[in-house]
Parts: sequence; structure tokens; C-alpha cells
Amino acid sequence: MTVDSLRPPAESGSPAPFYRAVGKEVETFRAAARRGSPVLLKGPTGCGKTRFVEAMAHEFGRELITVAGHEDMTSADLVGRFLLKGGETVWADGPLTRAVREGAICYLDEIVEARQDTTVVIHPLADHRRELPIDRLGITLSAAPGFQLVVSYNPGYQSILKSLKESTRQRFVAITLGFPTADVETDVVAREAGIDESTARSLVALGAAIRGLDGSALNEVASTRILILAGGLVAEGLGLRDAVQSAVVEVLSDDPDVIRALGELADAVLPRP
Repeated sequence: MTVDSLRPPAESGSPAPFYRAVGKEVETFRAAARRGSPVLLKGPTGCGKTRFVEAMAHEFGRELITVAGHEDMTSADLVGRFLLKGGETVWADGPLTRAVREGAICYLDEIVEARQDTTVVIHPLADHRRELPIDRLGITLSAAPGFQLVVSYNPGYQSILKSLKESTRQRFVAITLGFPTADVETDVVAREAGIDESTARSLVALGAAIRGLDGSALNEVASTRILILAGGLVAEGLGLRDAVQSAVVEVLSDDPDVIRALGELADAVLPRP
């Protein structure tokens, strides 16, 4: 389990994470946060779900604790467990318990990757109770002011065996995020990668072309994230076509035929040097 923790701006002094809205997601999140309502983010890989949560946490001045979901994740990974330290048995809070105690935002990324019996632990936190039972300690914690639960998943990637139970889904305010318009995505790629607008627009055009392929054998399409990675290579002096080959074409597939087809598409879309 991977856990990341970001401190609020008052402690870190860090600038606000750059995020360009693609719809009403900011207004919806603000309303949910004011009510303490949990939020479910749906959208393809690399469309900006994590950056969106980071931007909202910064705006509200709350610590953000991020947990990457996986199939081996247990409720103890979220809540906590007893550990042996110096010959003594001590309790160690999990990331979810820390967020509940401290009034932080707990972001469970790709929540459906965890076993369904694990996600049940969030139910009393995601409804009017806002409580976390810790059976091993025999206590129930009430969520501190400011606590908010945010989960995400990619509905286009998950199989029918990996989906949220209705009893879980109906506790959340759902926000669907997608890839932005070409103009917005160009602005994002140019700013994040540190490249000129013309180069960013070429990368975005390639991303759109890959996303529009009919009957594609790709498991994932070209995300805004990998377009930024390609742009970053260009910013470091690599040629545009070489950057696309390394950060886009070779990343999206291992199949030689698919790689060749993507390369031909890149040659057709990108400007000639």
C-alpha cells in the first residue's frame, strides 16, 4: 500500500496545484466539502483526478492523505494494526484513522482494486454517522471537523467483478471527470511540461487521434498525463517525435504491430521536423 501525505498550505507554504476545470467539478466538490459529504470521482486514467483532489485540499487548507488501492489491501491497512516495537506491542494508526483523527481529506485512489469486504469499513464514515469503528481497540472514532472521504476509480477499465457495491456508491456524491477540450488540454500540457503552445497543441492533437481510434487494441488511451511526460522530454531538448515514441507509443503497448501503427499515426499527426 502506498500512502502519500500533503500538508496544508499554512504549514508547507507551497503554491496551489495547477488545475483547470473541465465542468462543474469544482463547484460540486466545494458544496460537498461544506456538507462533509464523501465524493466519488470517476474518470479515465491520467485525466487529472488526483491533481483535482490536491487542488481542492489546498483550497480548503486541509492535509491530504492518499492511499493507492490494490487487490491485497485489507481493512487493517486502512484502519491500523498492532506492531511490535522494542519488545512491546503498540497500536499504529492506518491512513484512514489518521485522517479521521486529524480532520484531513483521505483520498482512496482506485478503490475498487481493494476487496469488497475491505471497502465496507468506510460505510459508517460515508453516511450521517461519520464514525470509524476500530474493533481491535474496542472504540469508535467520530470524524474530526474537516474530515472528508474521497474515492476514485476508472469505470472504463474495471471489469464487472471489480465495481463498487450499490450500498457503497449511494453514500457518495459522484463527479465524472474526462479529458478536457483541446484548448484547455493544450494550456495544461504547455504549462505543466514547460513547452510552447504550438508543441503542446501538436501533442494534444496526437492524444485526440489515439483516443479516436476505432476498434483499438489499447487497454488505455493517451492520457493528459503521458502527453505532459512527452512534453517534459521536449523541454529537456529531446526531439518531439523521439519524445512521443518514448513517452506515448512505447508506453501504450508492447505489441510490435500496435507500436508500429501508433508510430505511423504519430508521423501523420505531428509536424515534420
